[in-house]
Amino acid sequence: MTNSPDGIKFGTDGWRAVVGKDFNKENVETVTKAIAQYILKKDGIKKPVIIGYDPRNMAEEFAHFTAEILQKAGFRVSISDTIVPTPVLAFNAKHLNANAIMFTASHNPPEYLGIKFIPEYAGPATTEITNSIVENIKNIDNIKNIDNIKFNPDKLFEIEKKSFKEPYFEHIEKLIDFEKIKEYFTREDDDGEIIYDGLYSASIGYFDELLKRNDISFEAIHMTHDPNFGGGMPEPKAKYLQELIEMIARRTNTIGLSNDGDGDRFGVINEKAEYVTPNEIIALLLGHLIKNKGYGGKLVKTVGASQMLDIIADKYNVDVIETPVGFKWVGAAMRENNVIIGGEESGGLSIKGHIPEKDGILADLLVLEMLAYEDMPLWELQEELHQSAGCTFVNERVDVKLQDNQQLQILMKKYSELDSVGDFSIKEKDTKDGVKYYLDDNRTWILIRPSGTEPLLRIYFESDSKEKIDGLKEFFK
Repeated sequence: MTNSPDGIKFGTDGWRAVVGKDFNKENVETVTKAIAQYILKKDGIKKPVIIGYDPRNMAEEFAHFTAEILQKAGFRVSISDTIVPTPVLAFNAKHLNANAIMFTASHNPPEYLGIKFIPEYAGPATTEITNSIVENIKNIDNIKNIDNIKFNPDKLFEIEKKSFKEPYFEHIEKLIDFEKIKEYFTREDDDGEIIYDGLYSASIGYFDELLKRNDISFEAIHMTHDPNFGGGMPEPKAKYLQELIEMIARRTNTIGLSNDGDGDRFGVINEKAEYVTPNEIIALLLGHLIKNKGYGGKLVKTVGASQMLDIIADKYNVDVIETPVGFKWVGAAMRENNVIIGGEESGGLSIKGHIPEKDGILADLLVLEMLAYEDMPLWELQEELHQSAGCTFVNERVDVKLQDNQQLQILMKKYSELDSVGDFSIKEKDTKDGVKYYLDDNRTWILIRPSGTEPLLRIYFESDSKEKIDGLKEFFK
């Protein structure tokens, strides 16, 4: 976390705050000018800037406000003509060789909004980039006057309203075998069904449109853009997908798919109306991409992702790159290596041939493609996966709210010096992100790391039984 003036805090994926409080015109102007200063120093005026926004309250208004600031500074600015998912805007940054600014708070509560800067490589801004932007914020008094950042005062370009759909659609249609999906879900002998829960998200008009234009039938719920996300959370986890789960429970051979508020995370419900963890989806898609699509390369996973991924990768003779938590690290590894798939336990992934940014729309389509190639229901593929991994891994996370960062540092120091945990001795210690302990049963690990944006301790657990995890949670109490 990097703190800046006026309540602006940059975490692992940009700045987020409550609209009408810290997320206000003054702070948005400050962040916009700081980003502009970074772009001018790096690229001059060569690259255009594209701007997008999710369905949140005031997102479109703030997007236009930022567009006007950048236009006055001399940039060529294009703004989305409608709500757009983060991965769609990110793809267009690469497609157009542009820098991008996305107004989103992803899966955060509805009252939040945020700004995410996406460089022309189409992945999350690295720590080096966000540190430069934060330095500009700290020195904002030097660039408060727009004239001080005006690079091309003699020629101001009109702000262009632009659709970013078609280039993204055409690219996805090269990656995904839609004809195979269509064949599988229209067979008379085993007529499978697809239900998409739009969750009032930015993916509405994109995921469903891709299925429609490829003549794939589906049902859908919650398909209107709502800044309050239907009174729930824009997060595709089981607790927020109950209506979808209940629908699938009344059917046979029906798969459920969803995305988060800005479309970069995925949620999957199998034919037994069970939530499928992102770890399982990443492991299954690794196999699909190797066996059915002929992909070769490495797997990238975060330090918080399941060791099941390591086991499955080993069975395919695939090397594993492990990164700190946060897709900016996964994306960086994907840009630097030949990678089949990169993913994180919180529901983000991308693959070779796509962008180094998590894409929940692509993930959902890959699940459908995998079912078509394997000609098996998802729950059976999960059973095969667990047999191949040697067990069913259980994952949990506990968030401990603390008084301040000083208390956080004291606890982190204490937990970084453990010799044993409960009845387990420590087999191995990893410190790439917080501290991770591999325990001596070879099935259990614990990751303890600070939150990137508040005095919060996150404790991740993985084991082959819930009883072991419950015992470990008692130790930390």
